[in-house]
Amino acid sequence: MSASSAELSSLATALDELTRRLTVHADAADAAKDEETARELFAIERALNSANRRLARLSTTLRRR
Repeated sequence: MSASSAELSSLATALDELTRRLTVHADAADAAKDEETARELFAIERALNSANRRLARLSTTLRRR
């Protein structure tokens, strides 16, 4: 089954929202000096941002077909 442009856009939106929510928790952990939690959450944030960039590239590629 091929992913539609609309479905990929919806996934990107959900991924953006998840990333924003995670960032709030990472910032809170950082402010609370919970370094281990903050470090892990920021690493997850970077991975989500990377996934979102990959999804955007895929969407662009599929639109060009």
